[in-house]
Amino acid sequence: MTTPLELGGYEIRLDRRYHPDTHLWVQEVGDGRVRVGFDALTADTYGALAQLVMSPAGSAVGRGDEFGSLEAAKFVGPLTAPVSGVIAAVNAEVLADPETVLRDPYGHGWLAEFTVADGVGDLLEGEAAREWFADEVAAYRDKGLVAE
Repeated sequence: MTTPLELGGYEIRLDRRYHPDTHLWVQEVGDGRVRVGFDALTADTYGALAQLVMSPAGSAVGRGDEFGSLEAAKFVGPLTAPVSGVIAAVNAEVLADPETVLRDPYGHGWLAEFTVADGVGDLLEGEAAREWFADEVAAYRDKGLVAE
């Protein structure tokens, strides 16, 4: 694990890749599998999480397809997959206690693991991810979505 980087008061981890449309991170965990979770900015802006529903392990999902749904104080809607593949595991901890996503978005708050069908090469990583995240924090502040 790399040292967390703080940008505008929000943590980003550069040991993973990011899907800019969904604000989901993707981290390779071996054997063709990736772990997926929310970045800290999105976890914070959604507010209190009331319910999290996930498609079961074994479900085939295409990139951009729904793999679950979320009900939060400031968001209700689908979770869309940042990769294509088969759901290999669902994090039972976040299903039992959705607030885990807010408390530890890069650790225990992961959502699901996928066996990847099409790779993760086109997701943002490294300096590109850092720049995107800094721009997103600034844009959220400009829109009044997060505090100064």
